[in-house]
Amino acid sequence: MGFFLEVLIGGLLVGVLYSLVALGFVLIFKASGVFNFAQGAMVLLAALCLVRMIEWLPKWFGLDNPALVIVLAALISGVMMVGVAVIIERLVLRPLVNQEGIILFMATLGVAYFVEGAGQSIFGSNVYTLNLGIPKDPVFLFENLFEGGVLVNEFDIWSAIAAGILVVGLALFFQYTRTGRALRAVADDHQAAQSVGIPLNRIWVIVWTVAGIVALVAGAVWGSKLSVQFSIALLALKALPVLILGGFTSVPGAIIGGLIIGAGEKLSEVFIGPLVGGGIEIWFAYGLALVFLLFRPQGLFGEKIIERV
Repeated sequence: MGFFLEVLIGGLLVGVLYSLVALGFVLIFKASGVFNFAQGAMVLLAALCLVRMIEWLPKWFGLDNPALVIVLAALISGVMMVGVAVIIERLVLRPLVNQEGIILFMATLGVAYFVEGAGQSIFGSNVYTLNLGIPKDPVFLFENLFEGGVLVNEFDIWSAIAAGILVVGLALFFQYTRTGRALRAVADDHQAAQSVGIPLNRIWVIVWTVAGIVALVAGAVWGSKLSVQFSIALLALKALPVLILGGFTSVPGAIIGGLIIGAGEKLSEVFIGPLVGGGIEIWFAYGLALVFLLFRPQGLFGEKIIERV
């Protein structure tokens, strides 16, 4: 039982990290109704800026306090992501207001490649080690209940706590603020939202800004876990099954979907993998997503769309 719990908890903690990436997709989809293919590139750009600022600030200003360096680097990275959001809205989205969803999707695809190229040009293309000062030592839980306890990575615990705080804040933002309600209205119908006085351009700037901050948190977590490298941009593909399970319009659904994917991957790989030769962890998420597409395409918490003709 102890080993089962160890695998389950490890999978749930990894699932929370998947959810961090999926949150950015949910935010953009709620505001524009389009899948933002550039979210993975934004996660990469944020992580690159953060790790390089941590490296450069001590050289530029002679700072010797690691905590201060990390805080300043995070602030600079946050400002950069806000700037990126404003530029994307002004130069890409604003000219495409009221266009078809496929046009907006193709625009985000172009933004993704541009952001990846810009990140490589500015910050370099090497693999960088990101150290945020968060302990990564193993922690043993439930030692009184199971012999030897349950082994968990302390870094994953702190990452899950940060993700939980972020999700609660976003859920409250969408549910109880005027801007959050305006975001939901814009997602339902751009033209109708504009007709009742909702400024579409301002709403898009806000939501891309929030998505940029979420990308910074996700980039910091994944960069610390895997090192900052350009394969981080491929997390967009891993977040897609999470969105299909949880629903493209649900912030809590992104978390639930991530938990299901993370736990399912680990449990199936450990307990079923040896029976079939392994490799289940690679395709499990996409297989489960395919089942949902066949029987519940809107996801667990997504809104069922009914079109009248």
